[in-house]
Amino acid sequence: MEHKIETDVLIWATGKVKGFCSKELINQETGSFKLIKIDPHSTYPEHVHPDKIEYVFVMEGNPEFVIDTALHKSKPGDFFIFPQKVKHTISNRYDADCIILAGSLKNTEVELTMARKRPHL
Repeated sequence: MEHKIETDVLIWATGKVKGFCSKELINQETGSFKLIKIDPHSTYPEHVHPDKIEYVFVMEGNPEFVIDTALHKSKPGDFFIFPQKVKHTISNRYDADCIILAGSLKNTEVELTMARKRPHL
């Protein structure tokens, strides 16, 4: 396994959904991690993962996520978790690209705990 991946030399691979491209960083049997570019006005249709948890860190732009039936607007620095067997969608309703880091964990019993908000020092 590489210790450093220079993402600027990787080529954006066209995804199966129009408007979504990715640069694969890790692809293992137990999960994956990739950089995803979402073109303006693109939507990844509602889907479910029966065997994995997905998570997303927003790097650029303001993508919107529907998790189950709840709409979540985002900004850079936000982190989202898509639980196993829960329907979700990803949309970019704006005129600029969005960049997210997305990962998944397959076939694992994982207890996810949300960090409590703490006052800044």
